[in-house]
This record gives sequence, structure tokens and C-alpha cells, in this order.
Amino acid sequence: MLETALGHHQAGRLAEAEAIYRQILAVDADHADSLHLLGMIEHQRGRHEIAVSMIRSAIAINQTEAAYHSNLGAIYQTQGKLDEAAACFERALILKPDWAEVHSNYGNILEAQGKLEEALACHERALAFKPEFAEACSNLGNVRYAQGKLTEAVACYEKALAFRPDYADAHNNLGTAFLAQDKIAQAVAHFERALILKPDHASAHNNLGNARMRQDKIDEAQAHYERALVLKPDYANAHNNLANVFKEQGRFDDAMAHYQRAISISPDYAEAHLNRADLKSFQPGDADLAALEALSLPPDRALYIHFALAKALDDVKDYGGAFEHLRQGNALKRARIHYDEMGTLKLFERIATGFDRGLFDRFQGQGDPSSVPVFVLGMPRSGSTLIEQILGSHPQIHAAGELTVLDKMDLPDPERIAGLGRLGQSYLARLPKVAGKLRIVDKLPGNFLRIGLIRLMLPNARIIHTLRDPIDTCLSCYFKLFNTGLPFTYDLAELGRYYRAYSELMAHWRSVLPPGAMLEVSYEDVVDDLEGQARRLIDYCGLPWNHHCIDFHRSGRPVRTASAVQVRQPLFRGSVHRWRNYESGLAPLLNELARIGT
Repeated sequence: MLETALGHHQAGRLAEAEAIYRQILAVDADHADSLHLLGMIEHQRGRHEIAVSMIRSAIAINQTEAAYHSNLGAIYQTQGKLDEAAACFERALILKPDWAEVHSNYGNILEAQGKLEEALACHERALAFKPEFAEACSNLGNVRYAQGKLTEAVACYEKALAFRPDYADAHNNLGTAFLAQDKIAQAVAHFERALILKPDHASAHNNLGNARMRQDKIDEAQAHYERALVLKPDYANAHNNLANVFKEQGRFDDAMAHYQRAISISPDYAEAHLNRADLKSFQPGDADLAALEALSLPPDRALYIHFALAKALDDVKDYGGAFEHLRQGNALKRARIHYDEMGTLKLFERIATGFDRGLFDRFQGQGDPSSVPVFVLGMPRSGSTLIEQILGSHPQIHAAGELTVLDKMDLPDPERIAGLGRLGQSYLARLPKVAGKLRIVDKLPGNFLRIGLIRLMLPNARIIHTLRDPIDTCLSCYFKLFNTGLPFTYDLAELGRYYRAYSELMAHWRSVLPPGAMLEVSYEDVVDDLEGQARRLIDYCGLPWNHHCIDFHRSGRPVRTASAVQVRQPLFRGSVHRWRNYESGLAPLLNELARIGT
């Protein structure tokens, strides 16, 4: 009878298998195999607590069957009960030490617990027992990925695919590693391959959405996140990602609903807590503030909560509490990143030395004459997104966001400046093709490093430098946990020294560029006289005035920066001289800024 029941079970005929298992138990109530297999049926039906109870009953009858312990561990893993799962896998391996699959499953638990070296050893043992075990290769890649060893992770995933070319999970994992390496086209290819092999692969849809976001294909990203949620409605990460799309589109109610859903599914989802905090205005006695304060997470997750609490406490005017969380969050982030401060400051000096007035005289008129590009640049959090939004509201201007075209074109060595016309044409060829637009805005703040190169290769390009009170600018940076880059923002003294170097470089550009080569716009002036400054911007761009430019907060264009929420609101003076609320904690920053010009 048991063999017949197993045949039904393996064929997916669960009701028929269950009936036979129960017939066996009616005759022999202590038939451990039937109890165990009934438990597995309940697990397949999603009734995990009943499954646990049945398999534990089977173990009470027969404690020496490794499969019982292994399957119980898998159910605990599904429930997120990692300690219980680990204990079950350990017991299974005592009973059957050469079971490769259990070694790898145990490794997955250890990885989820943050015990990466132990997890690594488990997967390596699995491969020692079963060298062509594709799942263990892929799981080993996951550990390498978690360690930040992307090259090793890619090698593991590729090895898994060499053993099993149709392994959808390995394609998905390989795509994730490529995405982390900024190899977006390769990532997309593997996500798409995973979906060909397994169209209902929710994780691959979610990850493909992430890749499409990186390609600025926001509509496609949204479609993939939504598909992931159709396939897996309780997918917290997809809810968070879809909320990010809605936030960029200005659909704040929809964004908030999905952040809330992500948190309800995963109450300790630190990133979703921070994203929700950035979107909402907290009030005294806010239940969400209390929930944030109650969370206790390991340091790599806690840093998100510190930044969220800083935002929340700033909203309720508890400035002392907000600054303490800022201090802790920034310290945790700074400890986890590499910042070559000396190398960065020397780069500023090399640029100023290389791009002297003589260089501009030597190469004058050799660039491409196009007047299409408009560069909006300056320190992060200085108002560049606001300026871009004002410009992008003009019907003849396309706001392209933070383009990275110039990232590898910064050549401060005068001997290497050549082919400026070709450089300009190469840049222009990479701009988005938008019909009916006379100007295209490239709003990458860090392009202030490349002002000299821009002027040489595109002499008719507009350059708009955004300025804001130095202390407000730096404090605003210190309040933000940026998605990528900007490693200088997590320590007040380093931030002050960076600002000082930036200020000195901007003074250099003013001294070597001809009058009118750059327009400087103060955030505070825009707040005080929006229409006057907006007209000044549009006039500088050589275009007729359009009244939509003062209704920039009504624009429907996606905004993909840390200011995505603020630029959907009318201007107000609340951010002017905000630093005075935190003056008592800013001594390291103020000391560095005081040396500007000395």
C-alpha cells in the first residue's frame, strides 16, 4: 500500500495518497513513514504547523531516519524559523554525514543567519561529496555574493550552469551578480533566460525590474514588479521596489500603500522602513515612529533604521534625538565603505592644475558646437533636482536625469586632451533621442569636476552651477543614506574637507572660464523669488519663457534622485538655515568649513 501511495504522491495526486496513508495509520497508528509523508502533504498544501506536528510525531516514533529531520528542517526554513531548521539539518547530518543536499541546505540557513564562513564550508562539503551538484555551486555563489566577492560568485554560477544549463535559479543569480557589476545587458540576458525556463519565477521578474530601472525603462520595470506580485503576493522586496517606482512618478499614496505592505509582510525590512520614512511626515505619538524605535536589528540593517529615525524625529522637532541617530547611522555606514580621501582631494588639485587658462586658450574652438546640452551640477543636495525640475517643465527642454556619460571622460592631464570635437560628438551620440526638444539637461552633480572638459569639448553647452548655504548643503548630505557613491558624506569632518575642496575648485573654474560660461543659481534665491530665478534660467538656455516652469511640482516626469519627494511640493523656506537646529553637534563640519578661502 505504501508504494501505491508514494506513486500517487510523486504524481501530485495528493488526495489519493493521503487516503492511503490514513488507511495505513488506521491499522498501525505508529507507522512513522505514513505520518512523515502526511506531514509532507500538509506542507505542500501550505499548512505548515500541521506538517510540523505530524513529522515531529514521526520522529518521536523513529528518531534515526535522517529524511524526517531534513524535511522538518525544510519546513522550519519556509516558516523563517532558522534556529529550528539548523538544529534539524545538524541532526540529519549526524545520521547521514555524506548527504550533499542537506549540507547545502544547512549552508543556506547559515547564510541567512549571517554566518558566511560556516555557510561556505557547508557548500564546499556538499561539493566534495557530489562534485557536479549544480545547486550547491549556485548556493556557494550566493555566499560569495553576500561577501561582496562578485567575481567568485559569477564563477560559481557559471559552473552551476555548466552542469545544468536549464537551471533557472542559477541564471537569475548570475544576472543579479552581473547587475552588481554594472554589466546590465548581461544581467538582462540571464534574467530573461530564467523567465524563458520558468515563466512564473517571481524573483527573476523582480530582478529584471531592477535592471530595467537601471536602464531608465521605468514602465517595463513597473510591469515586472507587478508580475512578480501576481505570482507572489507576499513578496516584500517587490512591494518595496514597486513603491519606489510610484514614488519617482509622484504617486505617493500608491507608494505608501506598497511600503506599508512590504513592512506588514516583513516587519524588520529595514530598507522599506527608511523608504516609508522619507515619504511621510511624522507627527508626535505616531505609531510608525514607535514601531521604528522598537526594532532591534544587526548593524548592517540597523543603519537604515537610524536614518529613518533621524528623519522621523526631525519631523517631530526632536532635534537632539534625530542627531544621535544620524551620528550612529552615519558611523555604521562609514565603517562599511572605503573612501580614499587623500586620493580624492589630490584629484581636485590635479584637475585645477591641469585645466589652467593656457589650456583653454590652446584648445579654444576645437569642440563640437552643439548647444543642446545643459549641465546642472554642484554639490549633492544643493538644489540641482529643483533646478532640473524647473527646466524640465519647459516644453522645449528634456530633463534626462543623472547621466553617467562623462564618468570616464575626465582627463586632467593636458597632454591627453585631444580630439575634443570627437569627444563632444561621442557625448552627444549617447544622449536620449527626444523629438521636439532643443535642450537636454544632464543633472549629475559630480560633473562639477568636469567643467573644464565640458567647456573644451562642448563650448556652447550651458553650465548651471547650483549653490546652497554650505552648512545646509552638508547637513542635508549627512541626513541621507545614498544608494550608491558619495562616500565622503558619512563623516562630518570628511564632508567638510570635501566641500572645501569643491569650493576651491569652483573658484578655480570662475577664474579660468570666460564671463557667461557658467550660470550660478542659489537655492535660497529660488525660494525667495521662484519666477525671477526661473526666468533667469530659461533666458540663459536661450528659450522663450513658459509659465509651466513655476508649476514644476505638478510635472509628471519621473524623478530618480534623493529629492524625489521634495520636488513634488511647492517651495517653502523650511530647509533654509535648517542647520541651526543641529549646530551643537556640527563642530567637526563647522571647523572645516571655516577654513574655506584660507
